[in-house]
Order: sequence, then structure tokens, then C-alpha cells
Amino acid sequence: MESRDLPDIKLLQLFDMLYDTRNVSRVAEHLGQSQPTVSIWLARLREQLQDPLFIRTPGGMAPTPQADALIGPCREILESLRRFVAWEIEFDPATAQRRFRICMTDASHVTLLPRLLAHVRAQAPGVRLEAARIDGNTERALESGEADLAIGYVPWLSGGIYQQQLYEQDWVCLTNRHHPRVGTRFGAKQYRTEGHVVIAAGTGAQLLDQALARERIERDTVLVLPGFLGLGAVVQTTDLVATLPRHIGETLALANDLQVHTCPIPVERFSVRQHWHARYHHEAGNRWLRGVIALLFGR
Repeated sequence: MESRDLPDIKLLQLFDMLYDTRNVSRVAEHLGQSQPTVSIWLARLREQLQDPLFIRTPGGMAPTPQADALIGPCREILESLRRFVAWEIEFDPATAQRRFRICMTDASHVTLLPRLLAHVRAQAPGVRLEAARIDGNTERALESGEADLAIGYVPWLSGGIYQQQLYEQDWVCLTNRHHPRVGTRFGAKQYRTEGHVVIAAGTGAQLLDQALARERIERDTVLVLPGFLGLGAVVQTTDLVATLPRHIGETLALANDLQVHTCPIPVERFSVRQHWHARYHHEAGNRWLRGVIALLFGR
């Protein structure tokens, strides 16, 4: 079967306009071209489609039966191209129907997620959020689009990942407000002797472990928890000490009436950032969500 060259976009636009106007001069004016140029384009289109397409009559350029048959497919192609060019140039949160998946620590479930969810429900009622864990699969999930963002301290994310700092974290200790041995002052000596509840998870846990090793401190670990769920209640009802980043620490203290102490040993600060893959840097929905998070949590 003999193959034909495909008409380019300007020829399809010419065909569409000429079918409506039946006048070459008006089409040339609309396209911003000279009439001879439009006539050359029409001749090229006739050659490619092997049909006159339009016949000059006293009433204007009358379409041939072939033109009548082709105008529908031509307009479908042009409409598809218009949708392609306009694809998600804008994101309207008020009307959007979309799910966003955000990788975050369980601490962020307590500190960030409630405020983010409230904002999204108010501004984008059709948007749904899904929280996922930060783990060794996070980078691949961002690249593939399985996840839209990752929020936290994730220093191992590498090439192709954009990031934006939201706020810095230092470290605090939480105790029962009525702790029998700890008052408003809490020093390194007492830190060494008290019993501790330890959080095994958390992307900043390695920084705390390194600080303890530098200070040659081996904590008396009475309880290990896999995450922050239940930590507030444990500290509230025992004499145990918890060491954790300030944001989650202050949030739990407020909810459970706990005492917050500056951590008496020097632990490296870290930055909480939002991360996204370069493939989605210009994607409208991703940009909107990043802007919301920066507005709510940026310092």
C-alpha cells in the first residue's frame, strides 16, 4: 500500500477554516498569511489527500464529498492537539478531582497532616490525600509518579530530586510534668541516670545515635516503641524520658500535658524538606501541592 505524508497542523487549520468560511481571502487574513501563501498550502493539501477538496463556485469554495467526509476527523485531530497543548497548564483546586500520595514519617502524621488535610478540604474538596511511609522505595516512587512528594529528613535521596527546606529541627526531651526527680532543669548527668523510652523509627534517629556515641552515653532503655503512636501516654504515666525532634515533641507535650526540656546533650540539627522528582517539577497539580505545603509549614 502506498504511504502518504501526513498533513502538518497549519494545513489542517486551513482545511477547517476554509470549510467554514468558503473564502480563501478570509482564511488568509485569519491566519495572518498572504493569499498566495494560503493558495500554496491548499495545493499541497490537495496533493497529499489526492482530492480537490474545494471547488470554486459563484457562492464560494464548495467542499467536495471527500472534504465532507474528512472534516470530522480533521476537527477531532485539532481538538486533541488543543487538549494536548493545554494539558494541566493550570490546576484549579476548587474543581480538581485527584489523589495525592505523600511519603512522610509517622511524626508528620501528628505534626503536619492534620493542618494540611484541613487546608485541602477547605480549598480543594475533590482532592484526596494518601500518606505513605518513607523507606528505601521512596526515591523510585517519586520518579515513577507513584508518590507525589516526600516530606521529612531524607538525606539519601539523590539524582533527579528537587527539594525545598521547610523548617529546621533541634532536639528536646519530654518528661512527665510531675516527674519525681526532674524539675524545670534537666542536665546531662540526670539524662544518663534516668530511664528512657526510645523510638526505633524516625529518619533523624541516626543523628541522635551518633550524638550518644560521641558523648559515650548508653541510655537505660526501659521501652522501645516502633513509632510515636502512644509515646505521649507512656511519658504521661511513667517517669521515663523521651528524646525526639522539637516539632513532634512540642506537639505531644501540648496534647498530653508534658514538660519540654532542651536536650542536654548536643545533637546535630536537621532540616525538614519537601522533595519531588524533576519529572514533575512543572506539573500543575504537583506545583499547587508544593505551594500549599510551603505556605503552611515554611519558615
